[in-house]
Amino acid sequence: MILAGALLAVTLQMHDNLRWVDHSSRVLRTANHALASLRAAESGQRGYTLTHNPEFASAVLPAIDTARRDAADLVALTTDNFEQHERARQLQVLVNARADTLATVYRLARSGAFDRALDSTASGRGLAMMQLVEAKVNDLLLDERALAADRMAEVESLLRTIRWLVVLGTPLTLMMLALVARSLILRIRRPVGEMLAVMGELGAGHREARITGEMGSSEFTRLAGGYNAMADELQRAVASQAEAGENLKAANAALSHNAETLRERGEVIEILGGMAHRMQAARTDEELAAIIRVFVPRVLPHIPGVLFVHNNSRNLLIPTATWGGVEAGQAFGQAGFAPEECWALRRGQSHYVDEPGSDIVCPHVGQQSDHYHCEPLLAGGEVIGVLYLMGTIGTESRFRLAVLSENIASALVNHRLQRGLREQTIRDPLTGLFNRRYLEETLALEMARASRSSAPLTVVMCDIDHFKRFNDEFGHDAGDQVLQTVAGELRRRFRDGDVVCRFGGEEFVVIAPATEVSVLRARVEEVRVAVSLLTVRQGERALGSVTMSFGLASWAPGMDREGTALLKAADAALYAAKREGRNRVMIDPQALAA
Repeated sequence: MILAGALLAVTLQMHDNLRWVDHSSRVLRTANHALASLRAAESGQRGYTLTHNPEFASAVLPAIDTARRDAADLVALTTDNFEQHERARQLQVLVNARADTLATVYRLARSGAFDRALDSTASGRGLAMMQLVEAKVNDLLLDERALAADRMAEVESLLRTIRWLVVLGTPLTLMMLALVARSLILRIRRPVGEMLAVMGELGAGHREARITGEMGSSEFTRLAGGYNAMADELQRAVASQAEAGENLKAANAALSHNAETLRERGEVIEILGGMAHRMQAARTDEELAAIIRVFVPRVLPHIPGVLFVHNNSRNLLIPTATWGGVEAGQAFGQAGFAPEECWALRRGQSHYVDEPGSDIVCPHVGQQSDHYHCEPLLAGGEVIGVLYLMGTIGTESRFRLAVLSENIASALVNHRLQRGLREQTIRDPLTGLFNRRYLEETLALEMARASRSSAPLTVVMCDIDHFKRFNDEFGHDAGDQVLQTVAGELRRRFRDGDVVCRFGGEEFVVIAPATEVSVLRARVEEVRVAVSLLTVRQGERALGSVTMSFGLASWAPGMDREGTALLKAADAALYAAKREGRNRVMIDPQALAA
């Protein structure tokens, strides 16, 4: 009964937390969708005003209506939170104002007053209003993400009981990604195959053959329509004119050229599909760079280059991957360059020099190159990086470059998000050390490695002596300061290969792979002395000195694979150190016997 009650309580709490997380997710999606719709309306209006192309105009009013509806939905969704509700109401006013402005300019353009519409677009008022909308959306999203993060933190503690779903979910997710990639490839191959089949029938003498199937994209549909129109004309010419033979040759030549172009683009898209799939699975910067080095030369052969990625903290473009025999330090140094040194990033579009004096040379290139191409990598107006190519990009290669840059920019954004989320899930927010979840995963991995290779594996469990005194005498903020100071000292004193984790409260665990307990004891003794010499301060107030007790244990064959027995042995050694008077290092007797 107690277990059933506990399970019911956890289930109800999980349901309530997930309901609020879902609510936050709806708020985030609605806010992002409202901003995206407003941007789409703005792009359509500007495109129509500048080009007079009615295709741009068709999306303006639907996008405006969508933005208005999303803003109204956002107001309704945030009634549970006064501050968010006020922001949503203010955002609705801004969205409606911007929508009215876009609709007015759109109507001017539709009435033929393109000059007035262009003057209104160039006035800058729309940009200012969009900046206000984006700022208000960012404020709302920041607070809502903070709420969602708090709620997810509560959910995370409950999710530990259902970790096995991750084991099942991961292969299913990979399978779905593979299916999506396969579906994309099939969507390209099917229309190409149908076109090639119809062309084969035409070559065999079946002049009535036409492309009738659904192409799946406007580009393929236009190509199929062109082919059908050409075939119709060819049939009429063969029936009525003796010169049909020459027309047939010309038509076949054009068709072959189009088919070759289509085939090449299909191959490029297939290569980029494989590249995107691998970049989505990359976990480190080195893996991402390796994928770039392998696939970019296949998309743009015989064009060496460098991928520079924007480092936000230093505001520099850092060389990340090179190909075609280029060394990053050869022309730019390892430190990178500032964004303002690249004209492509300044202008937000491609910048190239195809012969000496044809255009301004970017400062980061210098005067040593008279033909190069810089392609900016942007996402949502944010600088992600730049592709530097040493050569001239031909007309057909521009299509390849455009699709390649989109794939790389998307992968870099996704990689940043994955890395940020990974850090949030494995780091203790107070001390910056690895958390208990990461400890359990790493310990299981290292024990499996030690079991296979018979390499030594030692674990240190330690805690702060009389930690409760700091909380009782100075308050919990002072206790947090002590934990942060000790954590920093542990991080500095242990080697890079050791994994330092916060176990909970004032307890810490260090995993030392490939290290004998006798060797590690000397290092731990140095750490103990260093900690005892610390004087912790909170602002201008001295909190006094700190001491720690340490317990060491080594892995032995026969221990469970999860590390429970190893941690218990280290914990027993720690308590022995406590009994002996604290501020000392004790080793598990079994480790000494080994």
